Amino acid sequence: MYLLIINLVFGVISGILLKLSGLSSLGWSIFWGVLVFLTAQLISGYLLQRRVKVEMEKVQTILGNGRNHLQQKVSQWQIKPPGSLKDARRIIEKEQAVFIAKALEASRSLEKFERWAPLMRKQINALRLQLHWMNKDFKEVDKLMPGMLILDPMMACIKMARMYMREEEGIEKVFKKHSGKVRTDQGALIYALYSWILVQHGKIDEAHKVLIDGCAKTENEFLKRNREHLANNRVKHFSNAPFGDEWYAMHLEEPRMKVQRQQRFSGRPF
Repeated sequence: MYLLIINLVFGVISGILLKLSGLSSLGWSIFWGVLVFLTAQLISGYLLQRRVKVEMEKVQTILGNGRNHLQQKVSQWQIKPPGSLKDARRIIEKEQAVFIAKALEASRSLEKFERWAPLMRKQINALRLQLHWMNKDFKEVDKLMPGMLILDPMMACIKMARMYMREEEGIEKVFKKHSGKVRTDQGALIYALYSWILVQHGKIDEAHKVLIDGCAKTENEFLKRNREHLANNRVKHFSNAPFGDEWYAMHLEEPRMKVQRQQRFSGRPF
């Protein structure tokens, strides 16, 4: 916000000086003042974005290193399992909590940009909400949810999943608002999630319609498979398990067979 105000003042002063100096008429002074404002806004915005990206990459590095460490551990377990699947999950959750705490601490460096850019607070909240979600810290998630900026379908899925957990109304509204933006397979999960919620509520016909729409917008084979199951009254065969970590990251079901790999962090640079 500071940048906007500073650049606006800079543009106004530039226009006034041009008029008072007699270098241009009132109309041209206004034109050049606006041009100065827009140019300053573009340049300062670009420079600010670069600084924010540097700080964001520090968070991403911590998460990437943490994921790699856990992946190596899971690979070792293929040779020498730690015990039961429950023991493996407990170890993963404990070690994941450590590097998520480090990432949350690193995110504090983004706070200095809050007053310099509109919506920066909401963007920081979105980042922290994802970290708390990965850690199943739903108390913190609920604190951040009202101020959450939904940047992509994954963020919408997190909101819908939490609303389902809390038995809140309005999931359909969130789905309709954000499913309309889906154009590729990357957004297939929002259809998978909402159809799953409808199936849990016994709304099979509605779930089938959602999957028909999802298949029309994406080429996801898992959506097509579930669509066929519901079309042929094979409700018990409906499953989002083929989505793997992407689905289990919603925390609505637990993986049944293998140790779950570290879930993908869906944060994005600003």
